Amino acid sequence: MGVNALFGGGCSHFPGRERPGYGYPSPMRLKEPVTQGLYFRRKARGSKDSIAQGFSPENEATNKPGRLRPVQTFPFCYFCLQNKNCMNNFWKDLPKPAFTLAPMEDVTDTTFRQLLMEISDPEFFHVVFTEFTSTDGMCHPVGRPNVISRLRVSDSERELLRKTGIKLVAQIWGANPEKYYQSVKFICEEFDFDGIDINMGCPVKKIVKQGACSALIGQNQLVTEIIQATKEASCIPVSVKTRTGIKQHITEDWIGHLLEQDLAAITLHCRTQKDQSEAPADWNEITKAVNVRDSSEKDIPLYGNGDVISVEDALVKCDQTGADGVMVGRGIFHNPWFFNHPQIEISTQQKLDLLWRHVDLFTETWGSEKHFAILKRFFKIYTNSFYGAGHLRAQLMETNSAGEVRAVIDAFS
Repeated sequence: MGVNALFGGGCSHFPGRERPGYGYPSPMRLKEPVTQGLYFRRKARGSKDSIAQGFSPENEATNKPGRLRPVQTFPFCYFCLQNKNCMNNFWKDLPKPAFTLAPMEDVTDTTFRQLLMEISDPEFFHVVFTEFTSTDGMCHPVGRPNVISRLRVSDSERELLRKTGIKLVAQIWGANPEKYYQSVKFICEEFDFDGIDINMGCPVKKIVKQGACSALIGQNQLVTEIIQATKEASCIPVSVKTRTGIKQHITEDWIGHLLEQDLAAITLHCRTQKDQSEAPADWNEITKAVNVRDSSEKDIPLYGNGDVISVEDALVKCDQTGADGVMVGRGIFHNPWFFNHPQIEISTQQKLDLLWRHVDLFTETWGSEKHFAILKRFFKIYTNSFYGAGHLRAQLMETNSAGEVRAVIDAFS
């Protein structure tokens, strides 16, 4: 790491210029205290914070409880003092187009990610994401144990990640910048991910009512605070997944604002919040986003998401829009062998073998920690397009254990 990284040269968090701050780790972690140009967090309600804990008394008049405010600026990243890999932004090293697997609730856990890596071609599979992880839950003494399982990476998955070179990104969501800061700081200290992704796209009503995910679209000031808080706490690249608008497309303005935040990457689902997943994805919005990015002269990878049905389809869409790659979500439910090209015909036995592999791996990894019923949403993936598939699927939906699944498969075979 050169002097430029420490004194104004930029890094993956603050590339080439000073950034406003919304939180700062205690300088006591350094062997010698850094006393000039630090960022301080506002004093929390009812706390007894001192300067060593991040409270700036000379700015006490502006320190409103529970809020964040930049006190000073500094030309280097705190984490660069500790992590020589801070400058690495793997997103810029990916091939074009790159292929990523979307984060999905109760889907993209460590077992499903491993399963897909085992049957995919690394040439067409580059990044996987965890399930959504709540920053509110991460900051709650009771909630943390309940949500932390979403970040689990098994030893066998970790080995596959190492062998294939596929990157693993933790996705988080919430609406409070300070909780983003605290959550990401914990994730970076306790886990080994390649990146952090902020969910600004989920359209589920109960999440939107909390002011999070797609509800953040157009909330520019809050979004800026969230992104900067996340970047300050992180020693790995920070990206955003979002949509084109709330009720109508505002792609140019919204992407323009996100580009100003110097993110590591942006993934754009080319539907609005109102569209959910019902309306056809409008890839013309990806073209608009790419044009905004190119005219801004920002070197930020931009990925398209929505109705990608095959590798061949992805290649066409990227060629037509200029996107740097695609994110695949529901397409994986139609074909778990998606990340292979050219596609080969999959036999009935191969589908049943993969079904059992999934059940066995899930049981081995989670035991009784996760409900077996979670697996039932996957059964349709493996039981389609062959004679007797519907009847087999109906029988599988009645099972409540791995042993019962094994018995149903054996009877069918």
